[in-house]
Formats: sequence, structure tokens, C-alpha cells
Amino acid sequence: MSTQLFALGMNHQSAPLALRERVVFAAERLQAALADLVRAKPVTEAAIISTCNRTEIYGASNQPGAALEWLADYHQMEAQELKPYVYSLPQNEAVRHAFRVASGLDSMVLGEPQILGQMKDAVRAAHSAGTLGTTLNRLFQHSFAVAKDVRSNTRIGANVVSMAAAAVKLAGRIFSSMNEQKILFIGAGEMIELCATHFAAQHPRAVAFANRTLERAEALAPRFNARALLLRELPEVLPDYDIVVSCTASSLPIIGKGMMERAIRARRHRPVFMVDLAVPRDIEREVGTMDDVFLYCIDDLAELVREGKDERQSAVVQAEAIIETQVDSFLHWMRGRERVPLIRQLRESGEAARRAELDRALRALARGDDPKTVLDHLSHSLTNKLLHAPTQALNLGDREGDEGGEALSRAVAHLYHLRADDQ
Repeated sequence: MSTQLFALGMNHQSAPLALRERVVFAAERLQAALADLVRAKPVTEAAIISTCNRTEIYGASNQPGAALEWLADYHQMEAQELKPYVYSLPQNEAVRHAFRVASGLDSMVLGEPQILGQMKDAVRAAHSAGTLGTTLNRLFQHSFAVAKDVRSNTRIGANVVSMAAAAVKLAGRIFSSMNEQKILFIGAGEMIELCATHFAAQHPRAVAFANRTLERAEALAPRFNARALLLRELPEVLPDYDIVVSCTASSLPIIGKGMMERAIRARRHRPVFMVDLAVPRDIEREVGTMDDVFLYCIDDLAELVREGKDERQSAVVQAEAIIETQVDSFLHWMRGRERVPLIRQLRESGEAARRAELDRALRALARGDDPKTVLDHLSHSLTNKLLHAPTQALNLGDREGDEGGEALSRAVAHLYHLRADDQ
């Protein structure tokens, strides 16, 4: 069986958040995971995209199904537990899926550009891990080119409603005005920066950033006239804030129910609006059952971000057409690449025949044989050697009378530019 591209994973459409957060790959462990995948299973190339909305393995293998077993083993789960929620895409579908993901057609927010940066991060991680081979690298580079084409020639990215904008809209349902509200952002990454930009436009009373390292928080704070805090200060400062937005890469919850219960008592039960954009979650789900707490996770924002989708839906048909053309182009490259070893063997066989006949001719000339006779013999012998294999195959096909013989005859006629009526 030849090596084939495949994609295997789960996303916001196929699996609930509770399951997605169990198969997240921490950024600092991604390279080690990739090395383990290639070492432990018959996967020759691999890249992993792990975001809040998806975990996907792209690879090259002659046994794609082995990736599911590895994924389950790595996260200490049973394959049967994951199987109902996982999509496994063979080569053609995997290529199409990669192009759609890069173009923002498979995102919770239709047309959002953030996934493109996340795919590029995945490529860099695979390159550093030594698992990004020629085929996967070509797939991703082609994906990036397709995404650029889609964004340049369609309106797929017009009026994108981001998670950050949706969070502001939800907060507006709890608080009639942001002017008197104090906002705490937990984390200091790209998503938090985007959220802070949207909330800052509402002119909140005060803003703070809490992060594991103070340097990252201090880098953001001046832009928003905000305070910088360490995560360990959360129990003391949490009661001061009316809105909490969290998005970190922590593998464990940062805010538990006990911490939040103490904060609510200190606030004298004034309501708190909380948005957890992290996967795995930063805020224990039990916090959402508390009175006076309005907790929304990333899946809860899905309906809001779909508003405005109709305006971009007309661009989807155009984007899909671009993608389909590019899928054909990439698969043509794949088919050509698969034939390279055969072409190499064919040329090596012809070169071996040429060298053998040339050596024989040189020996004849050294003996003093007539040059014209030597050249005539050389040309006949070389022609006979090069045509022996196709001639033998045609004769064998005729004797056996099989259907393959007719197909072989047509192939030979095509290869040597022969007319059918001359056969």
C-alpha cells in the first residue's frame, strides 16, 4: 500500500467542548508529541493543529487508522470513546479540508483569519520536531496560498463577528453600560489582547491583566491604562471585578468554585459576568451554576458569532469553487510525485542499456572493427533493448486475450505517438 495523506481530528462541529478540551496538545509539549507519533506509529510525516475549536492530525502514512489509536493512547483515553466524534479523511478529502480550514470556511466564525496563524504555528512546530516532510510542507504552503486567493477574491472575511465582539455583546445583556464596570483579563495572548481592544472601546471604569509572568501583563497594561497582576493574586483581587475574561494555555482550571464563592460573598452578591475562551477551560464549569454568576464558554458564543454569517454566505460558493480548482492542482502534483520513482527506474534502465552498448562498441573499435559497422550494430542493439520490454508485453497480452492487452495496446500507441489505424 502506498503512503497517502490523511487528516484526523475533531472540531466544534463534531465534538462537545467537554471532549475537545481532553485532547488538547499543550504548545510546550507539541514537538515531543509529534516525535512520539512518528516514532510509535507508521506515520512518516505529521503536523498537529490544536486550538480552542479543533485538534487535528495531518500526516502521511500507509496506515492512517493508526493515528486514532495513538491519539487515544497519548491522552490516556479509549479509542472507542473518541471514535464517534472523530473525522478521518483520506487523501483527497484531507487536502480539501486543509484548504477549507486555512480559508476560514470550517471555523466557528465563518471567514475568521486567526486559524491561518494557528496553522502556521503548527507548521513551525512540525518543522522543529523534524516531522514536516516534503509532502506535508507542500500541502500547508499550498493551503496558505489558497487562503490568500480566497480572501483576495471573495468577501468571505467581510463583517466577521469575532469572539471578542460577541463577548462584549453578551456583557451588554448583563450591564446596561460598561462605564461603571471593572474588567479583569486573565492571560496575555492574542485572544486576550483582541478582547481588551473591544472592551476598551466601551470605556470601562478600570482594566487589569493577570498573567503567570508579570512581564507579559506589563507589556499590555500601558496600552489600556491597566493594572498588571500575577495569577497568584487572583483570590485577593477577584472580588473587585465585574467582568472577567480568561484565555490561557493552562492545563488546569485557574478559577474554581470555591474561589468564586468567596469572591461573590465579598461582592455582597453583585453579579459577575465571566467569559472563558480557553480550551481546556480556565474556569470550572460548576462556577456557572452559582447565583449571581453569568458564565459563558467558547461554545456558548457560537450563536452570536453566527449572526452576520448570511452576509458572507454568498461568498462561500465562490470560495468553494476556488478551493476545488486548487485541490485538483495539488492532487495532480501528488500523482506526479508518486510516479517519480517509476520514472527514475525507467531512466536508469535506459541508461544502463546505453552504457552496456557503448562499452561494447568501444571495445570493437579498439579491436580495429569498421566504425560504420560498429555504429550500425550499436544503434540496432540499443533499439532492440529499449523496445524489448514493451514488445514482449504486447505479445503476451495478445496471446492471453485479456482485456488488459487492449488497454496496453492503447497505452503503447499513446506513449510512442502511433496512430490506431496503423496498428
